[in-house]
Amino acid sequence: MSNKILIVDDEPFNLDLLEQELVDQGYIVVKAESGEEALKKVEASEPDLVLLDYMMPRMNGLEVLKELRARGNNIPVIMITAHGTIDRAVQAMKEGAYDFVTKPIDPDHVALAVEKALEREKLRTEVEILADEIAGRYHLVAGKSPLMHLAIDAAKKAANSRSTVLLLGESGTGKEIFARAIHNWSDRNRKPLVAINCVGLSRDLLESELFGHEKGAFTGAHQLKKGKMELAEGGTVFLDEVGDISSELQTKLLRFLQEREFERVGGTKPLRVDVRIIAATNRDLNAAMRDGRFREDLYHRLNVIPITLPRLRERKEDISDLANHFLQRFSKETKKNFTEISEEGLEKLLSYGWPGNVRELANAIERAAVMGQGPRITLEDLPPRIVGTDPRPRSDSLSYREAMDAYRRDLIQKALAQAKGNRAAAAKALGLHRTHLLRLMKALGVD
Repeated sequence: MSNKILIVDDEPFNLDLLEQELVDQGYIVVKAESGEEALKKVEASEPDLVLLDYMMPRMNGLEVLKELRARGNNIPVIMITAHGTIDRAVQAMKEGAYDFVTKPIDPDHVALAVEKALEREKLRTEVEILADEIAGRYHLVAGKSPLMHLAIDAAKKAANSRSTVLLLGESGTGKEIFARAIHNWSDRNRKPLVAINCVGLSRDLLESELFGHEKGAFTGAHQLKKGKMELAEGGTVFLDEVGDISSELQTKLLRFLQEREFERVGGTKPLRVDVRIIAATNRDLNAAMRDGRFREDLYHRLNVIPITLPRLRERKEDISDLANHFLQRFSKETKKNFTEISEEGLEKLLSYGWPGNVRELANAIERAAVMGQGPRITLEDLPPRIVGTDPRPRSDSLSYREAMDAYRRDLIQKALAQAKGNRAAAAKALGLHRTHLLRLMKALGVD
């Protein structure tokens, strides 16, 4: 679809000259000979860009621009001005004009300015859409649960401190979403939040990811690489699954938390950064300390502000709100017009045990959105294990560990089947590192 350009000029010659050039470039052109007419044409034809002459009787270009912005219209505007009034064009740019071109008009110059302005507007729109999608994906649904509200209250109190936060809870309870919420509530929210998953990377790779490396530090280190700690300067580093890092790296992380400085792999110069650490784990760190797998001094450095996220089966009053949130999200992603979940479907969601917590609920609603036709999610759209037609034992008849293992085994088997046995492809589909998938397969008895 061609972009629509509104040309505003009280000189017919300039209108015709610009119209011919822009039509030749493939644009749709609308014309106005006064500021008042321009405002009406903007409302009526909704152009993608305005070429606006500064010097016009009754209502000049700057007044038109101010009126557009006062109406909340952020359409890109390029001012047309004579050589002697460039200072006025600069003033117009301060009021929100994108660019200006001078008279006598050079059609090629105008065409180039229009092209750049439209490209920039397209990029801005795409960034806004992406930001909205990310915000929706990582939206923290508080719900009605007292346990969840206690966790949120603690997080908001901790948000603006430098203190390390340790998020505890089962897999799928939303620890990364919670970490992003803490970052967004803090005064660091204009700086980056950098997340790193500590599972699935070797000790050397994880150390390089965290602290970076110098050129020549190891085979394949052809250039200097900054680590996540440096990249997050002024912001937040989220260490997911911190309970799985090696003992050697635990020592280096402890030093960083104590001194707020580190050395790149292969380096000798201490580097200091200002970052806030949020760590998360589903491990029992007390048991890991007793077994000698986790340093007690590191635990105390991480456990400054511990926040335990409740399991979904402990906050069943939130299931309806969460399910409808996911329904809206996946309705957009699948381009289907889902409006509600049937009463029978919601009853099944409420009675299910949810061993995979919020993540499992999101997966169930995503499946329903993909398989269903809308506008309602029905029993037929929900996974068999939830509606009770799955021949395997129901999760509420199993222990927690048995239910979790059954759920993970099922996910892995489905991913392997879809990948036709290709383990690397299955790991990528599951968002796991290949070596971590292999360890899970062995532990769960998946062939």
